[in-house]
Amino acid sequence: GTRTSNRTDYRQHYLSLLGHINNLQIKQKTYTMKASSTSLAILMAIASTTDAFSSIRPHTSSSSSTTALRAEAPPSSSNFLTPELAQSCIDTAGGTPLYAYSLDTLAKSADDCLAFPNAYGLTVRYAMKACPNGSILKYFSSRGICIDASSGFEVRRAMDMGIPAENISLSSQELPQDFEELVKMGVKINACSISQLERFGKAFPNCSQKVGIRVNPGVGSGGFSSSTTGFSKTNVGGPSSSFGIWHGLVTDGTVPSIVEKYGLEPERIHTHIGSGSDPAIWQSVARTSLSFCALWDTVTALNLGGGYKVGRNPDEKTTDLGEIGAPVKDAFEEFAKEHGRELKLEIEPGTYLVANAGALVTKIQDKVSTKSESNDDGHIFLKMDAGMTDVLRPSLYGAIHPITILPASGKSA
Repeated sequence: GTRTSNRTDYRQHYLSLLGHINNLQIKQKTYTMKASSTSLAILMAIASTTDAFSSIRPHTSSSSSTTALRAEAPPSSSNFLTPELAQSCIDTAGGTPLYAYSLDTLAKSADDCLAFPNAYGLTVRYAMKACPNGSILKYFSSRGICIDASSGFEVRRAMDMGIPAENISLSSQELPQDFEELVKMGVKINACSISQLERFGKAFPNCSQKVGIRVNPGVGSGGFSSSTTGFSKTNVGGPSSSFGIWHGLVTDGTVPSIVEKYGLEPERIHTHIGSGSDPAIWQSVARTSLSFCALWDTVTALNLGGGYKVGRNPDEKTTDLGEIGAPVKDAFEEFAKEHGRELKLEIEPGTYLVANAGALVTKIQDKVSTKSESNDDGHIFLKMDAGMTDVLRPSLYGAIHPITILPASGKSA
């Protein structure tokens, strides 16, 4: 995801697409790449959803005497953008680069999340760092989806978009300076470290102030690492992660003593183990997290975070929420029988809600070749009028975003 502050128009930074493509007429092609962020131009493209984005498939030359490498004919559409719709978006925005979104796809993703199996009630919170587009925030709010914010800036942006403060939950590595004001407005805060819990207690001593507690359950799972304890950019649980209060400090009495010292009232336990997490590990952590809920009889909800896998490419699978949620629902029912309390479930999908609903539309503005008759090992580079600042995931995580080339004529035929 990208932050909402300090946004800059980086049109001068070009994204070079490495592809074995020759004889390309630069002025007759338009390029699209999937994105889950916003900045340059915002469009809500209401379009039907078909297949996932089609990738460029390089072909090698069949003739040894020919140095040129030719590509297949470009696909006629991406997962929701036809050449005609892409051109309409460009005309509406007044040029490229721009972001376009499919309302149909957003609606389907929202439906899936709102149907997540639960025993005693469900709150879906959109992890808005995935895409803080104002129109998307408003749409999800209209569907009854609340907000998971990761900074005070995101909280303010959500409220600026009309999201009620009481529908916003904040879990942040940096407790904002104005957190007291946010709490008084109704924002729910999860203490993510011992020092945050201390600061929260000092701000609201002996008044039974409700607070959430984010716990690092000791294991994590991210889409770019199979390790549950080692470092990974997308793994936010385990000893190599600084996110949340280490579970040992919860069970050894450290956290309960702080809660008691300031007369706080824990109302929510929060865990999140990573982006693109393994469903089996996620289910296991869900059961572990319930044990933390048993420490305080004031806890009414367990937030299990998000991180559900999304298939962007043909060989990638999307997590079946119904499948992973069913055992968790059973675990909540078992907890109720043992402890006499019916806990509500909270989930925080971000990428899952928006990954396949957005596209970065950008034009090819130049072509550079390092090939020659004496050097067949070179490449042909296509340069865009957008850059890595507009789609951060490939540069941050090495993520692969499918690409579609469309004719700039805006016509399918």
